[in-house]
Amino acid sequence: MQVTADAIVCAVRSHGEVGAIVRCFTAEHGLLAGYVQGARGRTLRPVLIAGNIVKGEWNARLAGQLGSLKVDLAHSRAHILGEPLATAAIDWVTALTAATLPEAMAYPKLHSALDGVLSAIELAPAARRWAGAVAGYEELLLSELGYGEEEAQQSDAPVAMMAHNRERLVQHMLGERRADVMAARERLVERLKRAVA
Repeated sequence: MQVTADAIVCAVRSHGEVGAIVRCFTAEHGLLAGYVQGARGRTLRPVLIAGNIVKGEWNARLAGQLGSLKVDLAHSRAHILGEPLATAAIDWVTALTAATLPEAMAYPKLHSALDGVLSAIELAPAARRWAGAVAGYEELLLSELGYGEEEAQQSDAPVAMMAHNRERLVQHMLGERRADVMAARERLVERLKRAVA
């Protein structure tokens, strides 16, 4: 298997002394994982940040096998890492994507929406401008994976929309085994309550 595509970095998990298993979301091939040699080195660490866009090249001998991944930075969002609220939002939407989507299944609508949410977080001066997009992304993901009933009203405040989504996310997609993923969401919600109240 060989795939070359632009992708959104969604998760980076250390593996071995200097490498990492990186999961990226592509428009045409869906969520793809690969082993990046030297991922924790000085050169690649700033590239492999959740929310960044990379040009990736995946190589595996057999389909379904974890292959190698080579990456080049296409667009960095590292400049907003000093903003706790924006960082929490990026951590949440990328972690949610990595934790719930099946490997190698295309979801072009979700990919476009995630790219839009990340761009809004990066460019908007205040959380009031992008918080609704984060809640809307949760609802779209639920819908795309078959759990789209009981959607919140778009007129609801973002925090209320996210409260409405929480139970469905845990029940249908994350469960208790994903406490680490939900912890990212709880940090975001607490910060949003203070920012958009």
